[in-house]
Amino acid sequence: MKRVLVLGASGYVGSQLLNLLCDEGYHVTAAARQIDYLTARAMPHSNLDICYLDLADKDATAQLVPQFDLVYFLVHGMAHGHDFVDYEIGLAENFRDALKHSNVEHVIYLSAIQPQTGDSQHLKARQMTGEIIRQAGVPVTELRAGVIIGAGSAAFEIMRDFVYNLPVLITPQWVDSKANPIALQNLNHYLLCLGKESPNESQLFEVGGPDTLSYRKQFEVLCKASNRPYRLWSTPLLTPSMASHWLGIVTSVPASIGKALMAGLEHDFIANSQEIQAKFPQPMISFEQMVEQSIESEGGFVRSNVWGFDPAAFKRWQSGYGYYPKQTGASQTTTASPEEIWQVISKVGSKEEGYFFANGLWRTREWLDIFFGGQKPIRRRPEGPELKVGDFIDSWKVIRCERGKFISLLFGMKGPGLGRLEFTIEDHGQHRSINVTAWWHPQGFKGLLYWFAMMPAHLFIFKGMIKAICSKAEENK
Repeated sequence: MKRVLVLGASGYVGSQLLNLLCDEGYHVTAAARQIDYLTARAMPHSNLDICYLDLADKDATAQLVPQFDLVYFLVHGMAHGHDFVDYEIGLAENFRDALKHSNVEHVIYLSAIQPQTGDSQHLKARQMTGEIIRQAGVPVTELRAGVIIGAGSAAFEIMRDFVYNLPVLITPQWVDSKANPIALQNLNHYLLCLGKESPNESQLFEVGGPDTLSYRKQFEVLCKASNRPYRLWSTPLLTPSMASHWLGIVTSVPASIGKALMAGLEHDFIANSQEIQAKFPQPMISFEQMVEQSIESEGGFVRSNVWGFDPAAFKRWQSGYGYYPKQTGASQTTTASPEEIWQVISKVGSKEEGYFFANGLWRTREWLDIFFGGQKPIRRRPEGPELKVGDFIDSWKVIRCERGKFISLLFGMKGPGLGRLEFTIEDHGQHRSINVTAWWHPQGFKGLLYWFAMMPAHLFIFKGMIKAICSKAEENK
């Protein structure tokens, strides 16, 4: 069996492709820079190995890539920020150089459709990446896709958040651009079939679904499938720059990714997939079916180690919760040891320490639960000397715990959404960094309002909280 390497395995497509490849009998190595995210998302499998790789590290890339026969290149740099084009090109060049000195037989590169008109930095980077990889002389199959539909797809989640979070859909004028979106299941079929091929030369295919329709029509279908009223107003006042800021307010999709995608959505994205469909025939899923299936499975995100596979999280989840979370927090470095930091953090919610800072505000929020339909606050602390999964700290529940490194607490109060609070300790040798992060998956418009209403308190509390933790840990030295 081929030895398979999946680069960019922590992304939307990669993380869901891993187990399909393992089930085919391949021994798969999943490599990503966001190793914690990948570890939490990937389902364990006897054929799956996970390793850290930053493609920006040329030497590490050169050491890893030659060990494999087949490589899936699913990497993009949209989350990197404003200079992601140069960043993506640098990654492609490092990968190309590693391929030149390898026995890799085939590279499958997931790219993007190139529109005939318009200029998008995201799409330009996708095209240039393909050109660079082909310079290695290894057969490269470039698969150019448009919008991918499925629970967790950034483009789909942008539209979904607009539908769930706004009483009136306010969109840029690109809403009349057209596309033929492809379902993730159909895309995976092509990716798996191509993995069984051993081409002698590079090839290029476009992939799309059976229905070509405007984004306006896509919004209408999404509203119908989610039982939401269809009220849409497109306006030229939402320029691409303004629309990116509006996107950051309405949706929880990472702003850098959303901004890059928005630029691409200004153009028609219509793939001509006749050639690949003839080569690897399959029943194509209609757009309406894609949306219905995505909505039905949208709660699947909670069934992962991100939530500790916790039954309470499953029970609290409701239809309409955002897939991507809103987030805020604070971080600080300290010379205190991981053990000293842990001794402080593990006392969160205790009678002695409370929540380290602004305890009155924490207690006030607990009492406000009565007005949201909750009960009188209950003071609870773990029975044992060490924190463990399943322990309760007042209204919070420990859903993940790794001594000296990480605690995740499930939000147990009433609120229009699903949340968790995480403490992370990272050892950098000469110093340690402490991070506290609040994650919130809003439930519709009310969940969005709740998040922004709490934002001023969050910004104030978490900065003070992290400073207090560092101070107390350093006092224990």
